[in-house]
Amino acid sequence: MNNQSLEGTVARLVPLSVDHAEALFPSASDPEVWRWMPRPRPTSVAELREMLGKMIADPARRCFAVRRRDDGAVVGSTSIYELDLAERRAEIGATWFDRSCWGGPYNAESKLLLFGYAFDDLQLARLALRTDNLNVRSQQALARLGLAYEGTLRSHMRRQDGTRRDSMYYSLLADEWPTVRDALLARVASKATA
Repeated sequence: MNNQSLEGTVARLVPLSVDHAEALFPSASDPEVWRWMPRPRPTSVAELREMLGKMIADPARRCFAVRRRDDGAVVGSTSIYELDLAERRAEIGATWFDRSCWGGPYNAESKLLLFGYAFDDLQLARLALRTDNLNVRSQQALARLGLAYEGTLRSHMRRQDGTRRDSMYYSLLADEWPTVRDALLARVASKATA
């Protein structure tokens, strides 16, 4: 169960609730936003509410809604999942943002907040993020975040269209976090004033 909010300068990550379904539905139902997600795109607020409920119920997840600080609007969602405190590792994913936020400071600051929570609060040693091998935009974003490309799991999962996807894995280790944190702080500051 997650009850902690994470405060940034342009975004606030608040514990995800099924009540966020209505605000998240416009982005979650956008085919371009959902294009690379491994789960079916929700076709109704009720479907999204059910999906969010399942995510929230998973004890190995910490799920967040992303709120813009200036107007409080819910503009996206992100999660820490496969959290293993004994092994001090987790993955970050189930992340999506309204298209109006693409290229802005929200994804960078969300990662800054999640990485800080993972390394500073949860004392994790390792974070991993994965993306579809065809999702070049995501691969570029992960590289810009300062993550290390680790390799590709071939034919790792099934896409929504039934084809097989290769998953590209990226990671960040605790001892790399201070350098990545400083770069992300600078990046968020420059994007917030742009």
